[in-house]
Amino acid sequence: LKNQLLTDHGHNPLMKKVFDVYLCFLQKNQSEIALKNVFSALRALIYKFPSTFYEGRADMCSALCYEILKYCNSKLSSIRTEASQLLYFLMRNNFDYTGKKSFVRTHLQVIISVSQLIADVVGIGGTRFQQSLSIINNCANNDRIIKHTTFPSDVKDLTKRIRTVLMATAQMKEHENDPEMLVDLQYSLAKSYASTPELRKTWLDSMARIHVKNGDLSEAAMCYVHVAALVAEYLTRKGMI
Repeated sequence: LKNQLLTDHGHNPLMKKVFDVYLCFLQKNQSEIALKNVFSALRALIYKFPSTFYEGRADMCSALCYEILKYCNSKLSSIRTEASQLLYFLMRNNFDYTGKKSFVRTHLQVIISVSQLIADVVGIGGTRFQQSLSIINNCANNDRIIKHTTFPSDVKDLTKRIRTVLMATAQMKEHENDPEMLVDLQYSLAKSYASTPELRKTWLDSMARIHVKNGDLSEAAMCYVHVAALVAEYLTRKGMI
């Protein structure tokens, strides 16, 4: 089935069904042993079908990053370590896939996933998650094969960006009862990602939800108009409209 699975860079109904099975294992509660085997199986899948995650649409890479990052916050240190190493493998494999140029696809999806997880998972960004970021950094620093490439510094930059998002979120938590201050902080974060449309959209969507929650529908509408303009500009630059 390999040829069928590789059709359209892995973006086909058969691969989607296979991937959804793997994803289901991550989304349901599993034993420690079962999870370790799932992580191992995912390494094999990523290694055999890299184009599925690094070419074309980003939906599969995005979904995988989101689920792995949740396990980087696990109460079990062994699971956190395994999840961190799997995420590192996804980045490293992406770097190799581009001919050791960059791992932009994984870099971007990890940041987007962290931004989404902040709203979805209680306690994300605490000590356990910080330890996982340190494990990823250590993996990059101790990987001799790519020691003289830009990869270790790029990984360090990624973990630094994640910590920036987490710090900004901590500030938001402090001002959660001050809607205007909260939205100002969100706006600053969205503005800092002006060069990355996907991330800017993520934070504008988050701002819109806060406005809706507070009954500020005009402000929410402005956020959505801004998102629509952002998408239109991106598609125009891509020559798609």
